[in-house]
Amino acid sequence: MFLLRSDVVFLNHGSFGACPRPVFEAYQRWQRELEEQPVEFFARRAGDLMRRARQALGEYLGAGADDLVYVTNTTTGLNIVARSLRLNPGDEVLATDHEYGALNRTWAFVCEKAGATFVQAPIPLPVASPEQIVDVVWSRVTPRTRVLFASHITPPTALILPVEDLIRRARSAGILTVIDGAHAPGQIPLNLDALGADFYAGNCHKWMCAPKGSAFLHARREAHPLLDPLVVSWGWRSEKPGPSRFIDEHEYQGTRDLAAFLAVPAAIEFFKEHDWDAVRQECHAVVTDARRAIGSVTGLPAICPETRPDGSPWFVQMASVLLPPCDPEAFQQRLREEFQIEIPVWNWNNRQLLRVSIQGYNTRSDVDALVHAIRSLIQAA
Repeated sequence: MFLLRSDVVFLNHGSFGACPRPVFEAYQRWQRELEEQPVEFFARRAGDLMRRARQALGEYLGAGADDLVYVTNTTTGLNIVARSLRLNPGDEVLATDHEYGALNRTWAFVCEKAGATFVQAPIPLPVASPEQIVDVVWSRVTPRTRVLFASHITPPTALILPVEDLIRRARSAGILTVIDGAHAPGQIPLNLDALGADFYAGNCHKWMCAPKGSAFLHARREAHPLLDPLVVSWGWRSEKPGPSRFIDEHEYQGTRDLAAFLAVPAAIEFFKEHDWDAVRQECHAVVTDARRAIGSVTGLPAICPETRPDGSPWFVQMASVLLPPCDPEAFQQRLREEFQIEIPVWNWNNRQLLRVSIQGYNTRSDVDALVHAIRSLIQAA
């Protein structure tokens, strides 16, 4: 069903995802249609095709189609936001210390240009409750805080953050909210309109299993005017305006392959046809068992409980676990070269973390292979 090589134990869906065969075939059909008559495709069909692709995505995400634009990845979508906001000297952008490294660099770059400050609230591990996280983040809010940036699911630690509470507090304080949802679509149910973030970007090519280069930026209707196009093209002050300036300015940015965007509805349909809610539940059970098994080998504590006090999960299909002190690059290389296991290992806040991703193509034997490999490497150290 998936195109992954059979000689690799692939436990790294979180980095780049993997595309099912029928979705990939839909992607290739769109590419072929484009090449058969490029002028017709771009000049006469693209607008309507993209509208329908936005509608399908909007229904899946609980968002209006005209409040969504397709982008190639979450980092691009969040660069649109970060480079559009008018920061002044002394302003602050507040984030956690569990964010994606590329976006930390984006905000540091933007703040440096504006004379603003990028502030990261340290969330200690293990986490205990959502309220603890909200309190830690909010303790760093000052009268200079203009933007609150947070991941819905944190890339290094795979924690589901209580973004609903953070957004609500920020709105009441007049602080803009920017949410990195790179890992959320396809892992957790979303209703972006109800969530209420000013800006939310997410990937379709990770946990939604769409082709590479498909992602989205969602902007609350009232926040549309705050955004400038990252690439100025024919959509700026369009002579043939579409449903909104937001769509005009950000959707059409010159010639590019639209096939990955147009294949997103096929990925959504794939989920429906294969009862992906049930698949997701099974994946959660497997990753939960993996966390326990690895912890029994390392003897190290879990970075979070399995569930929050209200019974909701701290993680879904992806979990990070602590490793004993090691060279993470060498550890990852040995897993790959000696055991044919593809999985990320990294330094984070002077700790070594291994992140396990479980998708529908994984089996419990994959986890058994990982646990055996970790035990072997620790015993050999």
